[in-house]
Amino acid sequence: MFDTDAIFNINTDANFNKLALEVFQYQFENNRVYRSFCDLLYKNPSDINRVEDIPFLPIQFFKTHHVVSSKETILKTFTSSGTTGAQVSNHYVTDLGLYEKSFNKSFNQFYGNSEDYVILALLPSYLEREGSSLIYMVDALIKQSKQPESGFYLDNFLELKNTLLRLDSEGKKVLLIGVSFALLDLVEQFKFNLNTTVIMETGGMKGRRKELIREELHDILKKGFGVNHIHSEYGMTELLSQGYSMGEGVFNCPNWMKILIRDPEDALTLQKDKKTGGINIIDLANINSCSFIATQDLGRKLSSTKHEILGRFDTSDLRGCNLLLI
Repeated sequence: MFDTDAIFNINTDANFNKLALEVFQYQFENNRVYRSFCDLLYKNPSDINRVEDIPFLPIQFFKTHHVVSSKETILKTFTSSGTTGAQVSNHYVTDLGLYEKSFNKSFNQFYGNSEDYVILALLPSYLEREGSSLIYMVDALIKQSKQPESGFYLDNFLELKNTLLRLDSEGKKVLLIGVSFALLDLVEQFKFNLNTTVIMETGGMKGRRKELIREELHDILKKGFGVNHIHSEYGMTELLSQGYSMGEGVFNCPNWMKILIRDPEDALTLQKDKKTGGINIIDLANINSCSFIATQDLGRKLSSTKHEILGRFDTSDLRGCNLLLI
């Protein structure tokens, strides 16, 4: 067993890098799928001294293999959304407490205590299927908020509109988290001028609407809700951590999560800052699965802590994560 307490106490880059190398060795020794992948690349912990040299498992493996680093009982299987008939990803979770600790600490790092918010969720495409890690997280945050108005909405837009206007007029701190197409449906029916409400979009159009570039989507939502910024959540089925943007599509990660940008033409080479490439994610909370994942998403590093999420590779199938097409 790996001591997970250290993961959430990371406070320096040196601390992160040291722990990442330890997690790499642990998963190399305990994750059969990841070990086979590393062997194919002739990568061994004894040869790896830098985080940048750790192999990143292609995210497609979660569709075809049993990616686990623990012999403990699987308590929950999270599944990705996908088009009808498409193969979905499976994330086998052996420690739900670890997931809960990760999303609670991450939310607290960027937004403060969930008890300070009324949390309203407009996530119809996620509610209509089983196995969504996003629904698990938002449901927990709603319960923790202990606010009687907190809850999920499906298609009861009039009730949601009235609740939003009343809470905002009362000066309550409100977080409305919604899938993009549903937020667009809402502002097409009603106009708002909100002052104490955070609007957070997560997920694309799910085949319900034409895909929009981020700037166009956010402009429509800003005008519709009467707010200056649209927040975003960046997460996916295969991870146990999330990144957050408080506007302009610039994302920050919690202290135990890091984004690296790889060359789109050479998966083993990292890009220089401000160059577009594929997103590699280190999620140390994902200790019982795989912490080093090469996603099918495109991004750009702006600084040591800030990144832009730009879209997905053209060859990628549509997945349930927070991305818009370029």
